[in-house]
Parts: sequence; C-alpha cells; structure tokens
Amino acid sequence: MSEIAQNATRRLRSIVIAGGGTPGWMAAAALSRVIADGSCAITLVESNAAHAVGVEGGSLPSLRAFHGLLGIEERDFVSAARATIKLGVRFRDWRTIGDTFLHPFGSYGVDINHDLIQAYWLKCRQEGRGSPLEEWSVTGLAASLGRFGVPPPKDSSALRHLSYAYHLDATLYSRFLRAYAEQRGVRRIEGDVAGATIDTRGRIESLRLADGRAIGGDFFVDCSGDDALIIAGALQSGYEDWSQWLPCDRAVTAPCAGAGHVAPVTLVTACEAGWQWRIPLQHGAGNGYAYSSAHLSDGEAAARLLERLEGAPLAELRLLRFRAGRRTQAWVGNCLALGSAAGFLGLLESTGMHLVQTGLGRLFGLFPDRDFDPAVSAEYNRLTALEYQRARDFLILHYAGSERDEAPFWRQCRGMELPETLAYKRDLFTRTGRIAALEEETFPPGSWLAIYAGLRLWPQRHEPVVDIFTPGAAAARFEAMRQKIRAAVETLPVVASGDWERYHSSSRE
Repeated sequence: MSEIAQNATRRLRSIVIAGGGTPGWMAAAALSRVIADGSCAITLVESNAAHAVGVEGGSLPSLRAFHGLLGIEERDFVSAARATIKLGVRFRDWRTIGDTFLHPFGSYGVDINHDLIQAYWLKCRQEGRGSPLEEWSVTGLAASLGRFGVPPPKDSSALRHLSYAYHLDATLYSRFLRAYAEQRGVRRIEGDVAGATIDTRGRIESLRLADGRAIGGDFFVDCSGDDALIIAGALQSGYEDWSQWLPCDRAVTAPCAGAGHVAPVTLVTACEAGWQWRIPLQHGAGNGYAYSSAHLSDGEAAARLLERLEGAPLAELRLLRFRAGRRTQAWVGNCLALGSAAGFLGLLESTGMHLVQTGLGRLFGLFPDRDFDPAVSAEYNRLTALEYQRARDFLILHYAGSERDEAPFWRQCRGMELPETLAYKRDLFTRTGRIAALEEETFPPGSWLAIYAGLRLWPQRHEPVVDIFTPGAAAARFEAMRQKIRAAVETLPVVASGDWERYHSSSRE
C-alpha cells in the first residue's frame, strides 16, 4: 500500500462536539467550512436547556477574520446577532476614582513602526509636551469622538488603520452559527451528555448521554463549559487555578433600556469589589457586575447593579459563577477542549471567543489523524499554555496597576505578587520604555501601552532610538501624522444608537 493510501486510511472519519453555545457552534461552523468535502461526519450534541454563557458579550477584532474564514457577510452577522460596533474599552474610576482612560483596538500612528511612535510619545510626555494618547490612534480618536464607518476595501487613507470588534447577543450568535453549520451538513443531536466511555488505549470511544444513548466518533471536542465533562471528568485533565491574580469569580447581568447616545466602546467602571460593564446594544444596553464573592455577597452585587442601571431593566438578573485558570492539558488523546472547558480568564477585555478561535486555528495547523501522535497534542498544549499565560498577564496588569486603596478588594489587588512573566514585562517597561512581545501574545504592544499609560506606570526613560531624529524635523513629521489621523476620522459619521447596520462599508462606497 502506498504512503498516500495509508494516510487516507488514517484520516478522521467522524468528529463529535460535546456541547453547543458559542464555543460549540463556532467549532462546528469552522470544521464544516474547513472539511468541506464531506469526508468527515461532524456531530454536535447539546441540551435544549443549555444557555450561552452571558446573554450579551463582546469580541476582539479577530472575530472579523473568523467570519472571513467562514465567508460570512458582515451585514448578515450584524442583523442576526443584533451586533453593534466596539472600538475598544473605556475604563472609568480604575486607576483612581474620577480618572478615565481608553484602550482602543489597533495600532498607534500611521505607516510607522510602533516602537518609534511609542518612543516619541513617551519622550514628549517626559518633556512636558504630552498629548492624549488616543489622538495618535485612528481607532482611539474615532472612539473618543463617537464616530464610525467601515471604509471601502481599497481605501488608502489613514482609515485603513481603523480596527473594530463587536458587541453582540451570544445566544443569537450561537443560533446564527448553528444555521450556518447545519446548512453544511453538521448533525445536531439533542441530549444531555453524562460522560464518556474510554477504550483500552485511554481514548474516548463514545459520549454517554443521560438517556442511555452512546455517540461514537474518532475525535471529540469538549465544549461542555465549566463542567468539562470529557476533558476533566473522563480524562482527568487538571486545572491551574489563577484566582489569586484574577479575583473576580462571579457576575450578575441584566439588559436595560437605552440611555440615549452611547459611544461605540465597552464602558468598564471599577466598583467596590470588582467592576461593572455597559455595552451598547441595538435596542438598549447590556450591563453586568463582575465581582469577588470573597468581598461581596450575591445579593449585594445584584442590588448594586440594579441601582446603577441607566435605564429600566428589560429582564431578570442572571448570576454567573466561574473560576479563572486553565486546563493543564487542553488536548488529551483524541479529545480537545474549547471555551471554558479549556480555561476561563474572566470577562474583562472579552477574551472568550478569541481563545476559541485561536484554539481552532491551532487545531487546523496541527490536525490529527487516527494515530493521534502524542507529539501533536503536546505542541498544541505548549502553545495553548503560552497563549493563556500571556492573556492572563495582560489582565492581571489592570488589577495590580490600580492605585485604589479605599476597599479591601483593591488593596488585595495592589498587594498581589505578580507572575514572573508579568513582573519581567512591567520592570522592562518602567525601566526602559520597551514593551516585550513574547511568543503567543493575544494583545499587541499598542494594547499594553494603553494600559501602562492609563494606569500611569511611566518608564524612567524613553527609547534612545527616537533621539537620532533632528528635533524640529521629528516634531513636524509626527504632528503632521496626528493631523492626518484627525482629518481622516472627522470624515466618519457620528454614531447614532439603534442604527448600527448603516455603518457597513456599502454605505461609504
């Protein structure tokens, strides 16, 4: 038998996804798109009683690339998921009460290396010639001015640097992806996953449903949420708890009526035992209070959220429980975990869908056959561990860099001992003005700069590279860049609440 024929006989013939919601249907949609020849049957098992984690949520800009892979038109997605545009996150009362700063998506500057614009901006600040950091970002200035519009694909202006993500209804988004996947041959089975049967090699042979049915397959994807029924329950993958660094372990959520004009950003406000978010929706606003149960009771959190809503509540409050951390192994044998079955970093900065997406990307890059070579899963687990650690460190910085000390929660955050990787990054920046970009980073240097600057963690010096420029020429060049950014952003329309679909590129062609 030829090598080609042998490889063909080892190909996966069936993939079974345990659990639906956003992670499960993202996996089903992507698998059905990539394995489009019908050679591998894809089955998803979920309970009709299952809920997406979080009724409303946010994404990172990478979700647009995911939709590009699937061939999904933005207008169709925006309509189906009732999505709105997200240009970044505005933090209020985070460093100190009364202080605000913006974390915009995308890069700073236009057609320039990030290190140069960062060094120049930091040097100007040191010399007393500082300017708001968001004015150097197309996305940041658009967010501050409440403007948005997708430029045509071939736009050569500064607007090509505009980066955006979405706020969306997670339940509606799951339904949208389900319809997509089922149209491409994914079979859905309604049922409650009770566990799994393991064969003599230590691999999953079949899912066991509560009604006694068995669903067999070659490869299994565990999207069963915090329960991690397969990867943890059957395969005993451990959990690395990071709650000592990411202390919020609960959230209460509730949508409310709209409060007039709302900027296209997630508003995050630091509170006594955590933080509250508000996101603009097509027909109102999504709200939640993420908090530490060691510092605030569920009842107190619910009462605080209700009294701070900017409009009448549109649904009953919902309570979420979670624990920050990750599986020690996200891929064991013939089972891969995605979503909160693989790990959860909390709700700050909307990493959930992004980590599902990158997990799928690694799967496609390390796609197995029925031999399930341990070297393949080991490399997947190595890269996944790094990615979770990098994103974890970025989120920890938000808490540890706060100067608030009026509440036990914030005093605990200020006093925490940092992970070695974050301590290295923070020390490097505060001593030299450099941002270390390590392997498998989720957030680019511009995002780190936004948080460092927002928390006023200033470096002792700026990078010397900027000093090689003639001062007058450099000032003229960078000021022209800033004016170019403003001129481009001011051509965008002002965002009008409730009419998000009109900002699609077809309106600007």
